[in-house]
Amino acid sequence: MVEKVIWPAYIDAELSRREGRRVPQEVAVPEPTVDEIAKAVQQVGYDAVVERDKAYSRENWKTRGRVLVKNADDASKNDLIQAVAAYVAALRD
Repeated sequence: MVEKVIWPAYIDAELSRREGRRVPQEVAVPEPTVDEIAKAVQQVGYDAVVERDKAYSRENWKTRGRVLVKNADDASKNDLIQAVAAYVAALRD
């Protein structure tokens, strides 16, 4: 079982690619939370574990947390991040 990690910075519209965003600007959302990401991961069909006390290495002054995605061996990390970003955007509409 491999866990995949999704950091809020991956889908944050306020960050550049250099700062850690991994999705296109039009798919990204401003200031995503780990709760939104966890809910989107569950909507995609995977189990999510929220770790609130973690800091992304490129934002080590911010403790925004991270989401561990369980049993996502069949999906590539990029596809998973794209799907989660789309769901978070849909949750906000």
